[in-house]
Amino acid sequence: MQIKTRIALQFSCIVVTILVTFSLVIYFTSATYRQEEFYDRLKSKALTTVRYLLEVNEIDEDLLRIIDENSLTALINEKVLIFDEQNRLIYSSAGDEVVTYPKGILNEVREEKDIETVYNDMELAGFLYEEQHRSVVVLAMAYDRFGKSKLRNLRNTLGWGLLVGLSVTVGLGIFFAGQSLRPISKINEQISTITARNLRNRLDEGNRQDEIAQLAINFNQVLQRLEQAFEQQHSFVSHASHELRTPLAALKSEIQIGLRQQYSADEYREILDNLMSDTDRLISLTNNLLFLARTLENISQMPLENVRVEDVLFLAKEELTSAKPNFQIDIDYENLPEAETETMVRGNEELLKRVVLNLFDNACKYSKDHRAEVRIRTDERMCTVTVKDTGIGISKKDQESIFQPFYRASNAVGYEGFGVGLSICRKIVELHQGMISVSSRLHQGSCFTIRIPHL
Repeated sequence: MQIKTRIALQFSCIVVTILVTFSLVIYFTSATYRQEEFYDRLKSKALTTVRYLLEVNEIDEDLLRIIDENSLTALINEKVLIFDEQNRLIYSSAGDEVVTYPKGILNEVREEKDIETVYNDMELAGFLYEEQHRSVVVLAMAYDRFGKSKLRNLRNTLGWGLLVGLSVTVGLGIFFAGQSLRPISKINEQISTITARNLRNRLDEGNRQDEIAQLAINFNQVLQRLEQAFEQQHSFVSHASHELRTPLAALKSEIQIGLRQQYSADEYREILDNLMSDTDRLISLTNNLLFLARTLENISQMPLENVRVEDVLFLAKEELTSAKPNFQIDIDYENLPEAETETMVRGNEELLKRVVLNLFDNACKYSKDHRAEVRIRTDERMCTVTVKDTGIGISKKDQESIFQPFYRASNAVGYEGFGVGLSICRKIVELHQGMISVSSRLHQGSCFTIRIPHL
C-alpha cells in the first residue's frame, strides 16, 4: 500500500471516528433530553389532574374527564390513572376503556415515591400524592409522537451528514496526502536520475526548513561524501599509476642496460646498487599506498586508549634520529600543564606516532640544518603541538592543497617523497577529533600545528 493511500485512510478513520462520536453524543443527548422533558410534562399533567380531583369539590370525575379530553396540552394516547390506598382505581381519564399497566408498579411507586419507565412504547410516570391524610398513586402515560418524530429526523440528518462528511473526508484526505507527498515524489524522480557518472547532481532542497527539505539536505550531504570518495578513488588510482610508473621504468632501464653488453664486476655492482635503490623506492611507495588505501579505510575500528602526547613525541624523535642521526629535534613546553590530563588524549599511539614522525621527517628534510623545533602548549580544552622548521617553505597556493593525496609543493620536487604523508596525517588527526593546519612563507620555513582535545 502506498504511503499516500495509508495516510488518506488514517486521516479518514480519525475524522470518521470523531464525526461518529460527535453524532452519537448529539443523538443520545437529544434522546435523553426528549424523554426527560416528556416525563416532566406527564407528571405536570397528572399532578394537575389529581389536584382537581381531590382538592376542588366543584369538579367531579365526569367534568374532570371532559377537561382532560379537551385540554390544549393533551398528549397522544394520554391516560391518567389514580388509585387509592387499597390500589382501587378511583379515576381514569380514559373512561370505561380498559387501560393496562405494568404489574406491581403500584407497590413500586409506594416504595420509590417516584418512577419513570417505558411501557408498550409509551413513557409512563408514576408518583405518590399525599393530601389530607390521604395517599394516592398517580400513573400517567402517553406516546410522544412529536418528540420521537424530531428524534428520527435528527437521526436521519446525522446519518446523511456522516455519509457526506465521510465522502468529503476521503476525497480531501487523498488530495492533501498527494499534495504533502509530492515533494517526496519529486525527490524520488531526481534520485532515479543520479548515477556514478553524475554524482555532482543535487536534490532540490526547497525551503530548507521542513522535514522533507532536511531529507534532501542530508541526502545531498551523502552525495557530497560519495562524490569525494569517488574523486579520491579516481585520484588514488591515477596518482598511484603515475608514481609506480617511475620506479618501474627505472628498474626496466637498469635491467636493459645490464643485458645490453658485457660489463665488469664493478659496473654490474653499480647496476645492482641502482636496482636496489629503485626497488627500495618502489617498496616504500607501495607501503605508503597500501597504508593509505587499506589502513585508513578501517581506521575507525582501531583501538583507542589514553595516550600522553609528550611520550609520543619522544618515541617518534628516538625512532627518527636512530634512522637518521644527522636530524636534530628539540622538544619543549610552551607552557607547563596545570594538570596531568592536559597532555593526555584519547587515541591510538601508533597512529599518532606516525603523524609526528612524518612532520618531524619533513621539517628536518627540508631544512638546511636538518633541525625541527617542537613545542607543546595546553589550555582548558586542547593540547597543541607545533612543529617548526627553517626550510624551503610553502607558497600560499600550495598550502591549500598539500593535505591532498599525492600532492607535492612545486619547490619540493627535488626532495625524496611521494606526497601521501600529509594526507595520512590529516585523516589520523581528524579521527582523534582534532585539526591540523600550516602557516608558511617561502624560503623562511613552515610551522605545522596539531590541536587535539585532551582528557
